[in-house]
Amino acid sequence: MKKISFKLIVGMLAIAALGGCGRRGQAADGGKQVVVGVSLLNLSSEFIVMLNEAMEAKAGELGVKLIVNDAQRSAERQIQQVEGFIAQRVDVIILNPCEVDASSPAVDKALAAGIPIINLNSETKAVPTAFVGSRDEESARIAMEYIAQRLDGRGGVVMMQGFMGQAAQLKRDEGAREVLAKHPGLTLLACQTAEWDRAKAMSLMENWIQSHGAGIKAVFAQNDEMGMGALLALERAKLKDQVVVTSVDAIADALQAVKDGRLDATVFQDARGQGGTAVELAVKIARKEPYEKETFIPFKLVTKDNAGEVR
Repeated sequence: MKKISFKLIVGMLAIAALGGCGRRGQAADGGKQVVVGVSLLNLSSEFIVMLNEAMEAKAGELGVKLIVNDAQRSAERQIQQVEGFIAQRVDVIILNPCEVDASSPAVDKALAAGIPIINLNSETKAVPTAFVGSRDEESARIAMEYIAQRLDGRGGVVMMQGFMGQAAQLKRDEGAREVLAKHPGLTLLACQTAEWDRAKAMSLMENWIQSHGAGIKAVFAQNDEMGMGALLALERAKLKDQVVVTSVDAIADALQAVKDGRLDATVFQDARGQGGTAVELAVKIARKEPYEKETFIPFKLVTKDNAGEVR
């Protein structure tokens, strides 16, 4: 009896072990595991970290294997990463482009190798298999219309741009200028890049305070990192009460600043929706199921009145 029991136990353990290996190697629904290579713009950005976390969560739910690389804002590195994914013969590539033009060869190389590629959050000149993101010009329109309303259509505005040549920078610039053109009483005093960076934005805002002083009535920063930098500079100069500050993304710091009444507004960009949708789309494409070529997730204005509703 003892021998039979021992064999039964060993057999059961072996079956369990095999079953475990199978689950790790397969998708959640028992099919062949989909392998997705991901090249992200820059993992030192809080919003990009949020995108990555959303993708990881959805990949875990669907049993997808993600191979994530950080391009560190280098289009050249991004192209090399895509070449690596091609060599590994991943099923699908998700590209969070560094630049519209300079990252385009990454898309061309993937398609030439017969590997579908999804652009996430940002665009390239080269047309990918599919796109998931938001209309960046919309975020700028929302932010600048809020400024126009707060200033009654009159006053000096400064605009902080993101990394030059990236789709978000180009589109947010376009959207902001559309609104400025509708409100001739708003004057664009200065427009310069702070490269999505909080410290650079603080320094830039300090320079603008020196140059324009009380003439600055509002700041539009194309992302929250820069918005927080501008806010800190204005607070140190004891000018914040005279200046409206808006930015884009609704990262944790910015949301808290809105709730505290320090930052006037941010525009919510749904990282969870974008990242999760991109992974779902990759699975559909890999399995040759019907899919949408373009998915646009709306932006939403966040002020103190509704900041508690944003996750």
